[in-house]
Amino acid sequence: MVSPPHEAMHCIFQHDPGLFSRVSRFLGVDIPAPVKATALPTDLTEANPVERRVDTLLRLETADQGSYLLAVEAQGKKHPDKPASWAYYTAYLWTKYRLPTALLVVCQDHATATWAQQPVSCGPPQLPTLTVQPLVAGPHNMPVITDPEEARADLVLASLAAITHAAEPDVDAILKALSTALRDAPEDVAKPLVEFTAQGLAKRPAKNLWRNLVAVDLSFYKSYLAEEVRDEVRAAVRDEVRDEVRDEVRDEVRDEVRDEVRDEVRDEVRDEVRDEVRGEVRDEARAESRAEDILLILEQRGLGISEDVRSRITHCTDPELLRHWLARAVTVPKAEEVFEDA
Repeated sequence: MVSPPHEAMHCIFQHDPGLFSRVSRFLGVDIPAPVKATALPTDLTEANPVERRVDTLLRLETADQGSYLLAVEAQGKKHPDKPASWAYYTAYLWTKYRLPTALLVVCQDHATATWAQQPVSCGPPQLPTLTVQPLVAGPHNMPVITDPEEARADLVLASLAAITHAAEPDVDAILKALSTALRDAPEDVAKPLVEFTAQGLAKRPAKNLWRNLVAVDLSFYKSYLAEEVRDEVRAAVRDEVRDEVRDEVRDEVRDEVRDEVRDEVRDEVRDEVRDEVRGEVRDEARAESRAEDILLILEQRGLGISEDVRSRITHCTDPELLRHWLARAVTVPKAEEVFEDA
């Protein structure tokens, strides 16, 4: 499955065919700017069932050096079969169109770029026959454009710089410069570059920065990228509001349920409480009766009962303690001695 970065790395040359001549100076060659460019079919399939397609194919015409073909390949990682495919592409295009053919490989990491620019020959060492050595654009040679004025001078090159440096530490500064430069660009110019840059960043961390810059710096731009940010913010706010409403509703429902449950359980617990209260009242009655028995015995024995003694006996609710006092009341010489050994 073709990834967004793969598409961005070669389609940007379809968008601006003159980009190749501006990029060439960073690749160590001097390619004249085209005066005309034509997109050619990318299908290189022959009559046999093997299907071969180059990513982007352009016919560029120059004022002084005539026409030539430019095949652009986006390469995301090393692949042992690619040099043979590139050799086929260039040989086939040269044969079919009879025009000089250039091959540009665009990468996003140093390892792939180093691998891609190594010359590969199809023959034995002493007979190289056909050697493929493409021009390679990647983080090792593409400019780091962090000045908005420099980005504004060539917006497409700045976008390619961001794409090829997508995994590099400098990408944040490049994206900020590009977004600043795009503020003054017409929407029809800014729109495709915003999309190319977003595709090239794919799922890398810099994608989040680019989305935020698009949403803030390019608020006029109504792309899927800006709408995506707005949808995320809307979802976040919705979650916050939902939590607030949930708390409010929880309090309301809690009060409603509490009232409902109170009515429901009132009858259920009434019998339980009645039994509990009956037991408590029965115990209290027993305690009162036993206290009266203690006082009666003390009076019948003719012992004086002070208010303190009477109060202590009548306010006691411990059945066992009252039983102990009752037993002592039969023999103690003084009412106060009922409490001894208690």
